[in-house]
Amino acid sequence: MTGARLELAGLGKNFRGLRAVHDVSFTVPSGAIHALIGPNGAGKTTIFNMIAGVYRPDAGAVTFDGRVISGLRPDQVCAAGVGRTFQLVKPFKGLSVLENVTVGALHRHRDLGEARRNAEAILARLGLDDRRHRLAESLTLPDRKRLEVARALATEPKLLLLDEVMAGLRPTEVDVMVRFLRDLNARTGLTILLIEHVMRAVMALAAEVVVVSYGEKIAQGSPQEISRNQAVLDVYLGEEDAA
Repeated sequence: MTGARLELAGLGKNFRGLRAVHDVSFTVPSGAIHALIGPNGAGKTTIFNMIAGVYRPDAGAVTFDGRVISGLRPDQVCAAGVGRTFQLVKPFKGLSVLENVTVGALHRHRDLGEARRNAEAILARLGLDDRRHRLAESLTLPDRKRLEVARALATEPKLLLLDEVMAGLRPTEVDVMVRFLRDLNARTGLTILLIEHVMRAVMALAAEVVVVSYGEKIAQGSPQEISRNQAVLDVYLGEEDAA
């Protein structure tokens, strides 16, 4: 498992005349961990969905590993090496934890036994091996979050898109996930782009942060630079005032 470069150039998306994303451009180098942050409704998940093939961009292009992938179907994007998690965690009901991850592993390994062995190895790394025979729907939220990451990793991606995998976790659970992702990146060189509201995780993981608001990129830089950026502070403070 090695990483690959992701490039977004002038990405745009409208829904029935409403502008969800406008002229968003940024690059995630091979093997890097970057974060995509912004207030609720800023367009972050729409950007993920355009990368992953759920939506076709109305403008711009997504280039991955030197190939334009915007407009491909989700299964084709996955085959190109993009794995993703979803903000709303929905494991396959009626299947065990191991079976859920084996489904993902079958994308690369047609032999069921080999796929199961790969799934077991991933579950062990995520600390879920002792729960592998439990029904996935019976897991606690932290374990379901880890299962969601395991299912994405089972497809053996070069780029991992993480959509709020730490939302709802306690600080100690966030720290465990941060350590796992940092180790995974260091060990495999996997490229990671994460959407995250848990700033302790963003500060600990991301080499660079892209900030979007109302569908537009308003800032980009290191976590330290972003934490001092007045435009970013205005967006987040404004959201708190509105609440």
